[in-house]
Amino acid sequence: MIKTSDILDEKDKHLRAKNKEVTFPLSSERKKLIEDMLEHLYYSQIDAYAKKYDLRPGMGLAAPQMGVNEKFFVICHEETEGNFKNYVLINPKMISNSEELIYAGEGEGCLSVNRDVPGIVPRYARVTFTGFDIDGNPIKIRAREELAIAFQHEMDHLNGIMFYDHIDPNDPYKNKDYMREI
Repeated sequence: MIKTSDILDEKDKHLRAKNKEVTFPLSSERKKLIEDMLEHLYYSQIDAYAKKYDLRPGMGLAAPQMGVNEKFFVICHEETEGNFKNYVLINPKMISNSEELIYAGEGEGCLSVNRDVPGIVPRYARVTFTGFDIDGNPIKIRAREELAIAFQHEMDHLNGIMFYDHIDPNDPYKNKDYMREI
């Protein structure tokens, strides 16, 4: 399993680097990394395991956070209490989004950012992504609300963008009244 210390810190150059498209078929090494990333996220969201393995809770990880400058990310989303759904998106593209903007009321966090960053990150309330699954099959995913935020956050990582880049340093809560808090 991936340890918290395996996830790169925000200061690491991999997080701002250009990422390349993934070619198929995936190597067994890449498939194992994806599996390990999902396992880490799953255990990080279950209190007993998070305490046992000293994991910060997270629902998404992108390849650059693991030191791999390739275009893929994973999300482990708790849809209902104790029921998780895994998403693997390789060479993703956001093909549509709502006009409505939302933000995470508690603020966004990141497993690569070990500090609190106050402010709101404007995100689309609904998004549609295309890409490929772990076997190279084309997929299309529609996400709303919290899941939409996670997809946009991880996609930003693939473009060398950190969530706090979206926060206005002079007015961290700028335009709050024009967005819906979730």
